[in-house]
Amino acid sequence: MLSFGRELKRESEKFDTMLSKVEGSYSTADASYRKVERLENKIEPIETQLIAITQTHRELTQSITANLAENIQSNTAVKAELTSEMLTLQTKLQELVLAQEAAKAKMTGLDEQVQKLAAAPPQIQEIRTEVVLPAVPIKRDKALAALTETEIVVLEMLSKEGAKTAPEIKERVGLSREHTARLMKKIYEEGYVEREAGKIPFRYTIKKEMEALLQKTESTPPSPPPTAPSV
Repeated sequence: MLSFGRELKRESEKFDTMLSKVEGSYSTADASYRKVERLENKIEPIETQLIAITQTHRELTQSITANLAENIQSNTAVKAELTSEMLTLQTKLQELVLAQEAAKAKMTGLDEQVQKLAAAPPQIQEIRTEVVLPAVPIKRDKALAALTETEIVVLEMLSKEGAKTAPEIKERVGLSREHTARLMKKIYEEGYVEREAGKIPFRYTIKKEMEALLQKTESTPPSPPPTAPSV
């Protein structure tokens, strides 16, 4: 009995020890459960925020993808338009270059023609339509007294040899081209000669009345010198 009592006491002590451990484990488990519950309470709003962030990220990704595709399409259209405009500009530039070359060649040809015309004799530069300007009435009050010796020589040449141009007269009288042109303009405006305006250079013809006046002057004998009075 004593031995059984001691054995029973030992078993009772073991049971108490195990019960004490179980109670400790239960307390630990309860504390862990409460801790887990607190963590779940903290995690739940984080999960909600994470879901919202994920949804926002998905929407942003879709929007960025759509915008990127639209930008690529727009850039492709702009690139095509710019390429077309560049081709058009290149075509216009080539046309301008060709037009400039054509204009340059034309100007070169005109310059050559001008140089040829300038180097050609004045008789070649003719206008087909011949127009005779109306005669300027001769100013009889001036007549031969208003003429220089050179002008009289020119008028006599026209009277004897017929119509002549200013370059032809220049060669005969030995004057410069400008001087001869001024001389012929003067005797034309004063009514001594007529001018054909249908040809370049002009051809000058002495007026009939001036020609008659010259012939009359040549046929009139010179007056005798005066004699001294007798004493």
